Amino acid sequence: MDDPFLFGQIAAANSLSDVYAMGGKPLTAMNIVTFPICKLSAEVLLAVLSGGQQKIAEAGAVMVGGHTIDDDEPKYGLSVTGIVHPKKVLTNAGANPEDALILTKAIGTGVLYTAQRAELFPRGVEAAAQSMAQLNRYAAEVMERYPVHACTDITGFGLLGHAYEMACASGVNFELESGAIPLLPDAAEAANMGLIPAGAYANREYLKTVEFHPQVPVYLQDLLFDPQTSGGLLISLPEEHANKFLLEAQSTGLVAACIGRVTGQGEGEIYVK
Repeated sequence: MDDPFLFGQIAAANSLSDVYAMGGKPLTAMNIVTFPICKLSAEVLLAVLSGGQQKIAEAGAVMVGGHTIDDDEPKYGLSVTGIVHPKKVLTNAGANPEDALILTKAIGTGVLYTAQRAELFPRGVEAAAQSMAQLNRYAAEVMERYPVHACTDITGFGLLGHAYEMACASGVNFELESGAIPLLPDAAEAANMGLIPAGAYANREYLKTVEFHPQVPVYLQDLLFDPQTSGGLLISLPEEHANKFLLEAQSTGLVAACIGRVTGQGEGEIYVK
C-alpha cells in the first residue's frame, strides 16, 4: 500500500474487526508501530497514524497511546478492547442446521494486490482499497437486531478457511453457492490470469474438507481460497430472517449477499456448487 494514510486506515479497520465479529463495540485502541525512521520521513509516520486515528474515531473508540520501535520495515496495527453483553457474545461455534449464510463484503483483495504489483487492474485495486478501509461496524450494527447464531470475519484464511472454522466449530456442514458470492471488480479477471497470491495455495493445501462441483471454474475456486485483508463478516442466522437482514444491510451501502446455508450436522465439510 503506497498511500500511508490509506495504509493506516486499512490496518486500523482490520484490527477493529475482531471486536465487531463477536458482537461487541470497540472502546479503546493502542497503536503498535515499527518504523524505519532513518529511511522514511516522520511525515509518513504521521500519515499512517492519522489514517488509523480516523478509523478509530469512526468506530467511536478512543486512542489511549501506544508503542513504537525502530525497525527496517514499517508495520502498524492496534491493540483493541471492547465491550459486549455476556449473553450476546458471538463466536464462530453456533451455526445451526438450516441457517442461512450471509457475507457482508466482496472478496478478492489478495488477488487484486498481486495484480497491483504488475500495475494491472487499477479500478479493481482501488475498489479493494476502499473495501478494506470500510469498518465492519455497520454490518455489526445490523446484526444487533437479529438472532445471529455465529459470526466470524474473513481474513488470512480466505472465505473457505474461515467458513471451515465456523462449520467445524459448530459441528455442521455448509453448502455454498459460488455464483452468489460477491467479487470485487476485476477480481475474476485477475484470478483467471493466474495472479494468485501464495497464501491462496497454502489455504487450498490445508483445507481438505472442501468439495467443488465440476462446473465451478478454477479461477473462482482460487478466489474462495484467496487470503483477505480486512474482509467482511460471515454470519449464520435463521433462514427466515435472511431476506430482511440483507435488505437492511444493503440499504446501508453494504455489499451483502446470502451465499449458502448450513445443511446439517457434520464435521465441517463444505460443498461449493
